[in-house]
Amino acid sequence: MPPSLVSSWWYLIGNEPFSSLHIGNFTYHWYVRSTTEKLNMSNRRSKKASETRSAILSAARQRFTDEGFEASLSSIVEDAGITKGALFHHFENKQALYYEVWRTLQQEMNQDTQAAAAEGRSPGDPYSAMLAGARRYLEWAARPDYQRIVLIDGRAALGRDWYEADFDLSQKSVRVGVQYLVQQGAIATENAASSAVILQGALNGAGVALSRQVPGVTVESIYNTIEHLLRKLS
Repeated sequence: MPPSLVSSWWYLIGNEPFSSLHIGNFTYHWYVRSTTEKLNMSNRRSKKASETRSAILSAARQRFTDEGFEASLSSIVEDAGITKGALFHHFENKQALYYEVWRTLQQEMNQDTQAAAAEGRSPGDPYSAMLAGARRYLEWAARPDYQRIVLIDGRAALGRDWYEADFDLSQKSVRVGVQYLVQQGAIATENAASSAVILQGALNGAGVALSRQVPGVTVESIYNTIEHLLRKLS
């Protein structure tokens, strides 16, 4: 006669749940994870994945700053203390990794310049906020990490994606500043779009000049020129 199922039930040994099954003269036990434990395991995996991603981005940012896009994935993996498999789990290829480092830098710069603009706004001078933001951007453009990753290697490393992403991230901030000047009556509404393009081009060109250490070009000299240009727009 084949073994018959006698019973199946849940019980606790200490604080751990087990399932027990009796078949004939044999009793089988197996451990069953509770919902809480499954959730805790999921949280631990998510935390580990987040820590790994952060380690990759930190190592990549330093390597790309020092060596540009030519930095090897092997060196980044070694610096991060992970395997290549772990890197490719988070990023499809080196270009995808570079883009994420580039995007993070751009977002940090945008947030910082917007904060500087808000802090520098003066009721008596409609240009003060944009000028404060422009100065902060120029300070970023003088930083080694921003210079190498964004201004020098960014366009070649990202190709067409560079222009679209740069336009979305940077042009948006300039348009906000120009729109404020329109509201203050400092720039005519019909000139808003062209003014934003001109200012964005001037700031990008200034950043590249700083990154290439063009003789006679400094943060202060560019700021003075930008201020003169901005106050002439109407």
